[in-house]
Parts: sequence; C-alpha cells; structure tokens
Amino acid sequence: MNYTIHQLQIFLEVVKQESITKASEELFMTQPAVSIQLKKFQDQFSVPLTEVIGRKLHVTEFGHEVAGMAKKVLAEVQEIQFKTKEYEGGLTGVLKISSASTGKYVIPYFLSDFLSQYSGIDLRLDVTNKSKVIESLKKNEIDFALVSVIPDEMEFEEEKLVENKLYLVGNNSDIDRSKALIFRESGSATRSEMERFFKSKEKKKRKKMELTSNEAVKQAVIAGLGYSILPIIGIKNELKNKELHILEMESLPLKTEWRLIWLKGKKLTPVAQSYLNFVRENKGKILEKHFEWYLNYG
Repeated sequence: MNYTIHQLQIFLEVVKQESITKASEELFMTQPAVSIQLKKFQDQFSVPLTEVIGRKLHVTEFGHEVAGMAKKVLAEVQEIQFKTKEYEGGLTGVLKISSASTGKYVIPYFLSDFLSQYSGIDLRLDVTNKSKVIESLKKNEIDFALVSVIPDEMEFEEEKLVENKLYLVGNNSDIDRSKALIFRESGSATRSEMERFFKSKEKKKRKKMELTSNEAVKQAVIAGLGYSILPIIGIKNELKNKELHILEMESLPLKTEWRLIWLKGKKLTPVAQSYLNFVRENKGKILEKHFEWYLNYG
C-alpha cells in the first residue's frame, strides 16, 4: 500500500461530511480533485470504503474502521511535528476552544498576540451555539469554553474576560409594537436572555421570528422585519452607519460576562496553562487596546 497523508486527510473529511461536494468546500479543493484522490485511496483496498445509494454517499462499515485508524495515524503525524518544534525550543501543541457564536467578536483579540508569540501552537476554534459549546465541554473535547451565561449543574473554573451588554435594536429609533420579535435559535444564550426579558415585560404575545445566527438576525432587523436584543459588541459598524438604532427600554441593557470556563479539576495541558497565564497577565492591555469603545458605551 502506498497512500499519502493527504489522501488520509481527504478521506476523513469525506467520512465526516458524507459528501464529496461538502468535503471539497471544507478542504478548499475542487470536487474533481477530491474525487481523484478518493479513488486513488480506494484503489488500494479490495473492500469498498464508500458506496452511493440513491445519489447519496454512504461510508461502509469497513470505511468507518479505516477512518478510525486514519485518525490515529494523523494524530501521530501531528505529534511528530509538535515534537520537532519542541526540540527546536518552542512551546508546541494544540489549543482547543469552543465559543458561543457572539464570542467571535471577543476571542480573536485574546488569541492573536499569544499565537504570534508561540508559533508552534495550533488553534482549533469552534464557534457554535451555547448548547453545543457546553456539550463539548462536558465530553472533555476542548480545553476551554467561551460563554456569557453560566451553565447549570456543572462544576467548572473560570476566568472573566469582558462584560456582555445586550440592547434592544431596530432599524430606526421608533418602536412599532406590531412588528415581530426576532430570536436566535433554541440553545442560544442570547435567545434565553431575550425570552426571559420579554416574558417579564410584555403580557401580550407578539409575532415571533427565529433565525439561526446573529448575522441573520442583524440583517433581518436592518431590513425592518422586526426588533431583537443583540450584544452591542457585534453591531459597532451598523450603529456607526446608522443602519441600526438602540431602542430605549426599561431594565436594558441586559448584562452578563464573557468568560473562559474549564472543567473543575481538569489537568490543563502545558499549552492550555500557558494560554490561561497569558490571558490573566495581559487581559487589561487587551481590553484597553481593543475594547475601549465598547467599555465606554452606554
């Protein structure tokens, strides 16, 4: 057998996506290029790795077995790369963080200087909704989770980063109560805060819309479809350009805290511990450099 590391990577992505088209998008390759490499990999086995049923690609039982072994091979290859860098005198490894979706406006600023300082560290950052973030934390798949609402029934340790301020916004400064309230999907921390707020403030039910990302909610509000409560950290440009307006309402803004959390008692890797030390030592400088406008707003 004479398969390549690149073919293993392609095969694993095809297994993950169960689609050559989606795998090609994730790998930034053309669909024909992925198909060619997948065929070359398959040609080295007498048993099918995949099969197409009703125009849908399925991974065979043998394919899943091979994928499991391929993961181990690639993990060893990565370990060799890290070990080489370690012998060259640098901190090496993978930093794994899962962030609630609005955290994408926060976490990059707490990572950039750290990653520049340690070129041997690879980053795996998953940005998703709060429920999936907490699930990854429970399964111990990540080093840190970035959340703005504390999870229930979990023992964890934390490092607070910056306050999270949520305001009611619309595409003009007047409130039309006939318009819909626009919510994030279930599992979103912003949705939970918004539902709690309106349940206590409005007795009469209003029309609702549900969208699956902050960006989609933002664009819907700009288009005049309704109103939403959004973290102000994600709408700086829209406020500046007067595409969005803050709507005054009693008890707003809602305030939580963006925080890094990790399982209580978890033995942090050298990379994770170094990152935590970096955040603790540099948090003030990062806030002053990147978040001054935000901290002074309101």
